[in-house]
Amino acid sequence: MTKHVCTLKVDLAERSYPIYIGSNLLADSTIYRPHIHGQQILIVTNTTVAPLYLAAVKSALDGYQVETVILPDGEQYKTLSVWQTIIDSLLENRFDRRCTVIGLGGGVIGDMAGFAAACYQRGVYFIQIPTTLLAQVDSSVGGKTGVNHPLGKNMIGAFYQPQCVIADIDTLGTLEDRQLSAGLAEVIKYGLIGDPDFFQWLENNMEGLMGRDQSLLSYAIERSCNDKAAVVAADEREAGNRALLNLGHTFGHAIETGVGYGEWLHGEAVGTGICMAADLSRRLGWLNAECQQRIEQLIKRAGLPMHPPAALNSDRLLELMSVDKKVLASRIRLVLMNQLGFSVVTDDFDPEALKGTLNEYGRAAS
Repeated sequence: MTKHVCTLKVDLAERSYPIYIGSNLLADSTIYRPHIHGQQILIVTNTTVAPLYLAAVKSALDGYQVETVILPDGEQYKTLSVWQTIIDSLLENRFDRRCTVIGLGGGVIGDMAGFAAACYQRGVYFIQIPTTLLAQVDSSVGGKTGVNHPLGKNMIGAFYQPQCVIADIDTLGTLEDRQLSAGLAEVIKYGLIGDPDFFQWLENNMEGLMGRDQSLLSYAIERSCNDKAAVVAADEREAGNRALLNLGHTFGHAIETGVGYGEWLHGEAVGTGICMAADLSRRLGWLNAECQQRIEQLIKRAGLPMHPPAALNSDRLLELMSVDKKVLASRIRLVLMNQLGFSVVTDDFDPEALKGTLNEYGRAAS
């Protein structure tokens, strides 16, 4: 049977790399080998993914010195102390500067493995193998790596691009429904920041995506990666429009930090954050009520929460938002929508409108 592999390119001059999207890719040695430059490979994965996919990846790497680090599963383990176990393994096995670190798992594993690769001997080779929808459409692409701090999400990290991204859509077959929904939050985001046709496509196909139609999922992944690759190529280090990729994230990161890492999935918090961004955009007169309703309905159809947990009142959310990475000169920067399918990064908004949104969602959650 002929294997269909879609190959996209993240165009970053000498740091450019391909994204491979298709079925039955994990055990295909021909995909890995052009991107491995030495003999030593460390696979970083977790207790959930390892029993499912580690053997397939190792079979593709026959002939190399392959070591593994299996971390506990969950956002609450995305810490410096857990991350150090990756560095410990690289040192204990005497890995050299031509070694390759492979992140096999969701966004937490990819972020931690990539950060280890960025730091070990000031930078070694890195390959992303995302196994969740969220990781395949978002966190594996673009070079953001890092760990959380108790005071803020992803506050410690580095921009560090992989050699390639291998997105095997077969891994989505073992994904929990909650994880699938979390990934769809990031997919919806792409439609809202600059791809209105994709947003309408999602409105027409959400039930098929939720039903795990493989052809629809494959298209959604390709379109999302293509949209993100274009943004990253134009602004690798988030000096300008790359910040559009943070639609819903300032609200969402506040929720994740406030309830404790791991209580809410990242995509769940982003889904709620998108609803809050839509509400604020309407309050500012940038988005009409009909568009806000369409956004909220799509979030709901994706199985995502639409309100933050009752434990987080408006004052606490505002406090947490003020610690976000996107705050500049003590001003909160938000990604807001000036029409359906188009967004803008701004700190020029009425603070009272923001308080109105936070109060409204606080009441709705209580």
